Amino acid sequence: MKLLLAEDDAVLADALITQLQSAGFEVEHAPNGAVADFLLARNPPDIAVLDLGLPMLDGLSVLQNVRKSHPTLPVLLLTAKDSLDDRVAGLQAGADDYVTKPFDFPELLARLHALLRRSQPKATHEQWGGLSLDASTRKALLGSTPIDLSGREWDLLDLLVKQRDKVVTKDQIVQAWNGEGAEVGGGNAIEVYIHKLRRKLDGSGLQIRTVRGLGYLMEADASR
Repeated sequence: MKLLLAEDDAVLADALITQLQSAGFEVEHAPNGAVADFLLARNPPDIAVLDLGLPMLDGLSVLQNVRKSHPTLPVLLLTAKDSLDDRVAGLQAGADDYVTKPFDFPELLARLHALLRRSQPKATHEQWGGLSLDASTRKALLGSTPIDLSGREWDLLDLLVKQRDKVVTKDQIVQAWNGEGAEVGGGNAIEVYIHKLRRKLDGSGLQIRTVRGLGYLMEADASR
């Protein structure tokens, strides 16, 4: 992960660079706001750490500029100021988090990792065997052929694929369906939908196996 550190305190910057590199980051250092502004515009990193009190161009101005060109870049602010107004101004300008000096490096590292996790795009597409699922459109394809699925069939298939090679219990299926705000129905409703999905997945290279007393398991068809 590439990280930009904008910090004018040379001693603190050197210590942070060493620690961040040991934690696996590729660190680029900007000793003032003008350099940080240039580096962020030229080649944005995966995450940025900005000191609010930078010379030449303050950290708040750097943040406002980067938000215009890179609105989703994770940015953590460092500040020696402990007033509510400073924290609010930074967050309103687009900061994702802040740490007040002095701070412990493990806390800074944990906050950086949390920001990076939140910034990762969530997978919307699943591919398994001949089956493709697109969660953004709730559509499924078998090869290039669309599979006609009801809402409950989609939820059930999505759950089985996400839990691939793991047993999915009836309680988990009920929870997935109740997310629609609908009642599950009679005692054999799940078996009915499992039967429907088995027919629709014919030719996919996948099978839904009943695990007695536990639930259902989607796995690659060993006979293929």
